[in-house]
Amino acid sequence: MNPASRQSTGIAALDEHLGGGLLPGTLTVLAGATGIGKTQLGLAFLQAGQQQEGQRGIVFDMSSRGDSQNHAPYAAARYGWQLRPMPADIHVVPEQLWQSDGELGDYLNVFQQTGRRVTRQNLDFDQWLDWKADLTKRLNSAIFFFYAHFIRGVCRAVIDGMEPVDRPAESIQFELFEYIYHQILRKESDWVARDLLREHFRANQAEVERHAYDFRQIGCLLLSTTRETMLEDLIGRPLDEGDVLSNANTVIYLGRVREGNRLTRAMYIAKHRGSACSEEIVPYWIDDEGVKVGARD
Repeated sequence: MNPASRQSTGIAALDEHLGGGLLPGTLTVLAGATGIGKTQLGLAFLQAGQQQEGQRGIVFDMSSRGDSQNHAPYAAARYGWQLRPMPADIHVVPEQLWQSDGELGDYLNVFQQTGRRVTRQNLDFDQWLDWKADLTKRLNSAIFFFYAHFIRGVCRAVIDGMEPVDRPAESIQFELFEYIYHQILRKESDWVARDLLREHFRANQAEVERHAYDFRQIGCLLLSTTRETMLEDLIGRPLDEGDVLSNANTVIYLGRVREGNRLTRAMYIAKHRGSACSEEIVPYWIDDEGVKVGARD
């Protein structure tokens, strides 16, 4: 693949290790413990869209823990970008989709940081049913959020808030991600519109066709929190069948490595299908200007 057709991560040194960047139309997973730098890397990827495609990307936050993911402070401090939240319970009005001057938020926390647990094993039967009902209500907001941006030319999405679980199939977040990835991000635009507009589709079919987009140009970056903090442990972890990492095109592990009597950050590209990539363990650090990849001078 021609490097010009890649999507930049926003960090030139990382693009070099990836053979020119990420492949559009694929899933990339950044996996690492809390505080390792996933959010900063995700925002760098979204910001790079401003130069490469003429628009920044969007943030879809699945966090339900009750603590902030710090997307807005990081975006403002690093890029002067004021993230605008979209209400999670937005009422979809078809006419709003086609208004060129429609005001859309570029950040959606779909569960509004409720502080609830997200796995079946931590919930009783009634709590699990409540979660499932809430998830069903939120799906329309999620479809609207992605579709409304994609028809306006946005080509990048970061999905954050994936918490570590023993069995991914029993996670509300995993279930939501699977739906978003297969039914929104990797689906023809007119079928996404059908799911969103439902009984209003035929009345809006001409507009749907006029606003068609190519889903194969959309890059998705999933930020997945792990229990492991050391890079060596991440590299050695097995991938279970159905694990989101096993289905990703590109997987980048972020973790700590020991250098003498201190711990530093490093990354390893565990998988990058369809491209040559570095097999090095690559050091990186974070300062006031963002993520820097490579050895410090």
